[in-house]
Amino acid sequence: MAAPFRSRLTDWTVFVPLLAILVLILTWGRDLSGPVVVVVALLLAGAVLAAVHHAEVVAHKVGEPYGSLVLAVAVTVIEVALIVTLMISGGEKTQSLARDTVFAAVMITCNGILGLSLLIGALRRRVAVFNSEGTGGALATVTTLAALSLVVPTFTTSRPGPQFTPAQLAFAAVVSLALYGLFVMLQTGRHRDYFLPVDNQGRVLDTEGHAEPPSGRAALLSLGLLLVALVAVVGDAKSVSPAIESAVAVANLPPSFVGVVIALLVLLPETLAAARAARRDRVQISLNLALGSAMASIGLTIPAIALASIWLEGPLLLGLGGTQVTLLALTVVTSVLTVVPGRATVLQGGVHLVLLAAFVFLAASP
Repeated sequence: MAAPFRSRLTDWTVFVPLLAILVLILTWGRDLSGPVVVVVALLLAGAVLAAVHHAEVVAHKVGEPYGSLVLAVAVTVIEVALIVTLMISGGEKTQSLARDTVFAAVMITCNGILGLSLLIGALRRRVAVFNSEGTGGALATVTTLAALSLVVPTFTTSRPGPQFTPAQLAFAAVVSLALYGLFVMLQTGRHRDYFLPVDNQGRVLDTEGHAEPPSGRAALLSLGLLLVALVAVVGDAKSVSPAIESAVAVANLPPSFVGVVIALLVLLPETLAAARAARRDRVQISLNLALGSAMASIGLTIPAIALASIWLEGPLLLGLGGTQVTLLALTVVTSVLTVVPGRATVLQGGVHLVLLAAFVFLAASP
């Protein structure tokens, strides 16, 4: 029997996101001193934990797989807004920001979140079990979106450099939206059962257990506080980014590594939510979060960037380099071998985590 679900909001999950937003407003656009950076970082961590709590409340109310979509889409929408804002104000140094951010999100979700979820699930039950049909479909969608948006621009010949022509960018944007919309329609409609947790015999489990769902009022309050917490996470991450940039410069790391650090911070809510689901023997929900986040990151970011490029000056660099393409190809092949059986051991989880470590290391030492 599942543990009783606490529908009553605890005090800290209410005031921490609000306090984080207040600090964000007070510090936005200012140079922060060391002590202030520490305070913002602590509130950032608190907002992450609060976001996970409120996402679980909303997920429990609406059920799966709708619940997995809530956090993934909310984080991605705010992430897109942050990318566009930085690109508008950043000039030439942000021409590859969309590419670096989306690629980092794909590697973190498809290797970090997925690998951690499989590792936790396998350690708990010896073998992590999930629905290969739904997970395979999600992986195919992520692979197609990543290849069309991040790999193809490297090999087009219409323009110099890894960039699309306006017509090619518009096509990629339309296709990204269409594929993402089609996947969401199937996940929440005709093939909803493909994305629900299963037991060792492949039978769909009761995703809600026996806990009483929260009231509509509590769910709406949690939805609002979830959005507030996510805005605080992304905004405070941007506020502390100058300190991160300084630390990166002192460590002699490439400037693009800042994007990896910020992506790790922004994806913390999804990582924690996926880990909690895996601990509760809901590995499928964890995989929904991982692949759904990667899909939303591409499917929503590329159309938004394509629209913003009308006002942005300079080229938009989307194509990956040789090392990045190799890591993406290795991730896709490994993920296929992981997903097809519908069962995974600690080995598969460890392999994906090693791929994440390789990505982070090569981002720091290209």
